[in-house]
Amino acid sequence: MLADGDTDTVAVLHTQAEVEARIRAICFKTGPPSLIGAELEWTVHSIAAPEAPLAVETLRQALGRHSPATLGASHPPQPLPAGGTVSVEPGGQIEISSAPASSLAELHAAVGTDLARLTVLLEAAGLALGEHGIDPHRAPRRLVQTPRYDAMEQAFDERGGDGRVMMCSTAGLQVCLDAGTDLPTRWAAVSALGPPLLAAFANSRRRAGADTGLASARMAAWWAMDPRLTRPVGVSADPAGDWVRYALAAPLTCVRRDGDCWVAPTGATLDDWIRGALPLPLTVADVDYHLSTLFPPVRPRGYLEVRYLDAQAGDEWFAPVAVLATLLSDPATTSAALDLALPTADRWEAAWRDGLRDPALRRTAGAVLDLALRRAALPAGVTETIERKLR
Repeated sequence: MLADGDTDTVAVLHTQAEVEARIRAICFKTGPPSLIGAELEWTVHSIAAPEAPLAVETLRQALGRHSPATLGASHPPQPLPAGGTVSVEPGGQIEISSAPASSLAELHAAVGTDLARLTVLLEAAGLALGEHGIDPHRAPRRLVQTPRYDAMEQAFDERGGDGRVMMCSTAGLQVCLDAGTDLPTRWAAVSALGPPLLAAFANSRRRAGADTGLASARMAAWWAMDPRLTRPVGVSADPAGDWVRYALAAPLTCVRRDGDCWVAPTGATLDDWIRGALPLPLTVADVDYHLSTLFPPVRPRGYLEVRYLDAQAGDEWFAPVAVLATLLSDPATTSAALDLALPTADRWEAAWRDGLRDPALRRTAGAVLDLALRRAALPAGVTETIERKLR
């Protein structure tokens, strides 16, 4: 196993009860909600020829001192001016992970500052950020070579090509919200809001030069993968228990080892590992790492990580973030949003296939977006973006 100086993470877990206790301990950190964050991904393109392939060296030089180790940088990456960190996804997609903010205004200002800096760096190298949730020009092609991505690609290839599309062609907007004190209601609300908000902000119809006819070809690719890795966790009065069961049943896509081969045994799940299916001891660090390879539309990471939104063009990322933050800003609004969203809470396929062409989703999206507009004085640009989605 990989060496690790943290005695807590190298501790071996021997029973299912020990594994369950670990997952429960880290999945939700409850308390009064006070922080918000965002992770913004974009495909990256040559300004002169958007369909041209990228090169690792081009990205590394463009990012300079912000370049992550996965691009072969020889120095630790420095954060962007407002504290955001840069990472690069397997296909060369760039991601900014914001520092936690105490308000929407603070988040907007920080991400705006970091996005402006990133844009200048890329433009100097003849590059531009994409404006859609999936690459509209190029077929999937992996740039970043790591043991994690090698193993995941092999695991995904066993079920078809959608895993490569997800890894190398998709770009999402992730919203990070505190778990709060009324966890079951907040978890249910943010999950039920998925289909209408996915439909409202879907923008990834074109992929690799072709019109897919889908509102969100990005979510379609995720949905076509192994459902044990990418489908919703489920909603009940015990969100932590739901997440435990999801994690135990999920297949292993990579197993960390010394060396470059992290390939997981075909078909083995975390539960199988507990029962001795692998010759390696199962440590706390292994469980934590397995959780990082699960990609449901909403993922618990101590906080609620909302993963169902397409990447947005330019500053339009702020509209869906503001909507979600507003709808979860207080218990009364959260309960009202949940009530409005429940009738279409399971219409995920209609959302990525038809978007707001689906009448039921259009009604729900209109209702929840109107609620957000009535409950908060959002900036004029955000209001205009939201109203434009419903025309």
